[in-house]
Amino acid sequence: MTALESIKLSLAADIARLNQVIRTNLLSANPLMDTVIEQYLTTKGKQIRPIIVMLCAKIFNPNIDEKVLNAAAAVELLHNASLIHDDVVDEAKLRRGLPTVNAVWDNHIAVLVGDFFVSTALQRALDTADLRIVQAIGNLGKLLSLGEIDQIYNARRHTLTEESYFKVINFKTASLFVACAQVGCYAVGADAAATAKLERVAELLGLCFQIRDDIFDYYDPDTVGKPTGNDLREGKVTLPLLHVLHRPDLPQAAEMLKMVQADQLSEQQIATLIAFARDNGGVDYAYHRMAELRAQAADILADLERDHLATAPLLSIFDYIIARDF
Repeated sequence: MTALESIKLSLAADIARLNQVIRTNLLSANPLMDTVIEQYLTTKGKQIRPIIVMLCAKIFNPNIDEKVLNAAAAVELLHNASLIHDDVVDEAKLRRGLPTVNAVWDNHIAVLVGDFFVSTALQRALDTADLRIVQAIGNLGKLLSLGEIDQIYNARRHTLTEESYFKVINFKTASLFVACAQVGCYAVGADAAATAKLERVAELLGLCFQIRDDIFDYYDPDTVGKPTGNDLREGKVTLPLLHVLHRPDLPQAAEMLKMVQADQLSEQQIATLIAFARDNGGVDYAYHRMAELRAQAADILADLERDHLATAPLLSIFDYIIARDF
């Protein structure tokens, strides 16, 4: 049993309540909308984000009440809205091994369903009667959009620095994890100092999540069971390759840097760049950065542990994310 599976087992009753809140509030008077949503909800993913909301709340109050559930539902709904919209933008045909909403129903319906999720997320936030939670959800929507736009902008301008990479993943991924910590803490009245510490832990976790996700693109396709190199096909240069492109000790670095700045890469060029990153320690470097982020989080959580309930489950999620193979 993985660390995440163990945590989900301990939260099983609360996760079931959360899913009921989500399902009930997505009901509509339109049979087509209900059919699309019902099919979509058959695959819920790992639900890491609402679990973080619950874990942060439980540090201060072991009982998950309706306010926490609504806060968790708001984050999960907005997250799923972003996935539905991303699939439209990326023209993706599969998610979690199943056909996407746009693949089954078309882009028009997918965009409208995504919008319906956004509106329902805002309703759940409003039902907490906590303006801070509403503000967190509203701000999250902006950051997710800015992260995606920044990534497109960097790809088109060939902005190839670690600084720009971390800014993008902070907005497009880590911001969601930060919002989870925020709303979980707000829902139980955690003090500002503890909330700020958990926001930082969540940010570090989100950065780890995206770095680990990006590493998959450097694997052999047969190993991960899906196509690799997709980021490079879209002009996105992620941490493993970024690191080796700027290493002066690698004679091929200048040639590879010039190659990656092409407007469009051939499949052979993508394979060459992936091999260059993998063979010269780019993936190892990415793992090293994740270990650094985890260590920072461990220090913060150890400090919180002195004043509050156990924070070990949050640290175990780091280990799960760093070690995950899908």
